[in-house]
Amino acid sequence: MMTPYDTRVCKLGEGPLWHPEQRELFWFDIMGRTLHSKGQSWTFDDYVSAAGWVDRDTLIVATAKALVRFDLGTGASTPLCDLEANNPITRSNDGRADAHGGFWIGTMGVNAEPNAGAIYRYYRGELRKLFSDITISNAICFAPDGLTAYFCDTTTSIIMQQTLSPDDGWPVGAPSVFVDLTADAINPDGAVVDADGYLWTAQWGLGRVARYAPDGTLDRVVDLPATQASCPAFGGDDLRTLFCTTAQVGLTNAPAAGQTYFIQTDIQGQPEHRVIL
Repeated sequence: MMTPYDTRVCKLGEGPLWHPEQRELFWFDIMGRTLHSKGQSWTFDDYVSAAGWVDRDTLIVATAKALVRFDLGTGASTPLCDLEANNPITRSNDGRADAHGGFWIGTMGVNAEPNAGAIYRYYRGELRKLFSDITISNAICFAPDGLTAYFCDTTTSIIMQQTLSPDDGWPVGAPSVFVDLTADAINPDGAVVDADGYLWTAQWGLGRVARYAPDGTLDRVVDLPATQASCPAFGGDDLRTLFCTTAQVGLTNAPAAGQTYFIQTDIQGQPEHRVIL
C-alpha cells in the first residue's frame, strides 16, 4: 500500500516528474492551476498539467493553451508555441518526453467533451498533431529502447502502442492495441514504463497502479488509499521509488483523495528524458 508523500490536496493531481538534476519530484494540480514540489508551489494563470525537464532550472510546461518554457528560479514563463489556443473548450492533460528529446502532450475537453482532444509531439520547435478524436488523453510513456510509445483514450479502456522511428522518434505506421481492459471496465489513466519495459498505469476509480508486462499481461498491482489514482512516476536516488498523484474532484468525505503517494519498490524506473527545445 502506498503512503502519503505530500498531504497537500490536489483537486486534480497529474503529471508527476522526477527531475534528475534537481533530484526532486514535481507535479501539478490541474484545476488548482498549480505546479508543486516538496518545498514550493507556483501558481499559473491557466490550467497546467504536464512537464518535461530542459536543464537544471528549466521545465517545458503544458498550459491549457500553450507550451511554455518555465524558469524554476524566477517563476517566469516564456511562450514556446500555441496548443489549441483557438479552441475554447480544450486544455492540456497528460504528457511526457521521449528518448529523442521530443515532448508528447495530450489535450481534452475541460468537461471531457467527446472526441474533443488530440495528442501532439513538440520536437525541436515544431508541434505536430499525431492522433485526433480523443476524449481523455492519457498513458503517454515510452519503452526503454525508445522504439515504442504508449497512449490511451481513457474512455475506451484500451492502451495503444505505437512504433517509433529509431532516427527521430516520429511514429511509423498505425498504432495497435497493447492491452484491452474493456471486459473489466477499467479506466487507464497516466502511465510510466520501468527499466524492464513493463508499463505501470494508474487506474482511475480503483485506487491502484497496475503493472503490465511487455506482452500486455497483468504482472502486479499496488494499492493506494485514494480511489482516483491519476499518474505514476519513478524517482528517488535509485529510481526505485514509485510515486502517484490522485484527485479529489467529484468526491466528498474522502480525506485521502488528492494527496500524492509513494512506495519503495524492487523495480527500477527509467530516468526521465531531457526535452530539446
